Amino acid sequence: MKLKSYQVLIFLIISWSHLKVEAVGVNWGTSSSHPLPPAKVVELLKANKISKVKLFDANPNVLEALSGTGISVTVGIPNSMLKSLSSSKKVAKSWVHNNLTRYFSDGAGKVKIEYIAVGDEPFLQSYGQQFQPFIIDAVINIQTALVGANLASNVKVVVPCNSDAYISVTGLPSKGHFRPDLNKTMIELLTFLSKHHSPFFVNIYPFSIFRQNKNISLAFALFEPKVHFLNDSRKTYKNLFDVSHDTLVTSLSQLGFPDMDIVVGQIGWPTDGAIDSTSFTAETFMKGLITHLHSSSGTPLRPKKLPTETYIFSLLDEDQRSITNGNFERHWGVFTFDGQAKYHIDLGQGMRNLVNAQNVEYLPARWCVVNNNKELVNVTSKALEACSVADCSALSVGSSCFNMSWPGNISYAFNSYYQQHDQHAESCDFGGLGLITAVNPSMGNCRYNVQIQTSNSFSPSRLPFFCWRFVLVILFSVYLL
Repeated sequence: MKLKSYQVLIFLIISWSHLKVEAVGVNWGTSSSHPLPPAKVVELLKANKISKVKLFDANPNVLEALSGTGISVTVGIPNSMLKSLSSSKKVAKSWVHNNLTRYFSDGAGKVKIEYIAVGDEPFLQSYGQQFQPFIIDAVINIQTALVGANLASNVKVVVPCNSDAYISVTGLPSKGHFRPDLNKTMIELLTFLSKHHSPFFVNIYPFSIFRQNKNISLAFALFEPKVHFLNDSRKTYKNLFDVSHDTLVTSLSQLGFPDMDIVVGQIGWPTDGAIDSTSFTAETFMKGLITHLHSSSGTPLRPKKLPTETYIFSLLDEDQRSITNGNFERHWGVFTFDGQAKYHIDLGQGMRNLVNAQNVEYLPARWCVVNNNKELVNVTSKALEACSVADCSALSVGSSCFNMSWPGNISYAFNSYYQQHDQHAESCDFGGLGLITAVNPSMGNCRYNVQIQTSNSFSPSRLPFFCWRFVLVILFSVYLL
């Protein structure tokens, strides 16, 4: 039968619609001492034509800023709330009322909420059984609350899972399965998701997988073309993302859910804080990822079928993120803490270059450095004290300020503390060893920040002191050697 030209065109359009990734969004975290004002972040999202954003909580200031923008939003429920939500339908109903109902509307001027993310990687292996027992009842109670609020047809309940929820002892996707300790809970969760037509949210971190596995090359993690491919049951894998994704596909299939939609809830590459975490490697990874997502190739186990949505991790750097996994945790942002692009990529919206945040208000242009006219006998201990509170992640091995000579590294620590405390004069004292200057001490790639002007007063919570003592003692010892 001969098709007419318009029939061919319609067929191609329908076929293409099944091949393309639905959207590329971003994660917006707020673990910062001086966060960019929500209204400014929303301007940044709109300027870069980002149509989807994933949050880690339901911060009212953030949701108010997103009101009326048309940006699709995933709101998060922190792990700390899982126990109370699982044990009380009343608590779940109250959470939905306070954090959803008052923002939700089909009309302009309200927030377009499409997902509730229950927990933040609650099955993470390092958590053990801390949150796992509460997940199923929590999602059921939230779903019940949505039904009661007449929102169940508009908002889906999901649970973001780290990729360590599934494993393959051989490293081959065809041998993938969920961790044995998760099987019962995972079957219950997948049954819930399937019943409510919700996708499986997975967070994939190729950078972390690469760091933990000496058999994986950097090129394979970065989507570079000239790599040693992985062959598995007549399937050829050309990058680490596909390996992790298809290990999940196999794991889902083993539990009876081979066709469940997958959303990549977090994926990215840090730009500082560790070896191989630079703006160059991050740009290489991101360009490779975006090209792959917007191609028609899919993955070996799901050819022509890409993740329905992918959320880049993260929009902005956060100087208060936990560094338990490494100092790089504070440098996932595509943009710096003040909304300046670290590199240029097309997020799939047809924009060749990213647009920076405009008219950001900073504290005065002044810095805190070591006073070289003083006796510096106890200066290292003062730097250790500063870094127990401030962000000194850029001083770690392989980072942008690691090669800073003494006492420049001491000045970096002093300035970080000084900026984090809103440039108060007493925060640059350090027993008389600090000096406030109007001369920018930044050198090369090592940037001494001036913080954002914010109305929020910062009350620093001390990080584990031994962590920074360990890092800085090594740093200063390396210099002295």
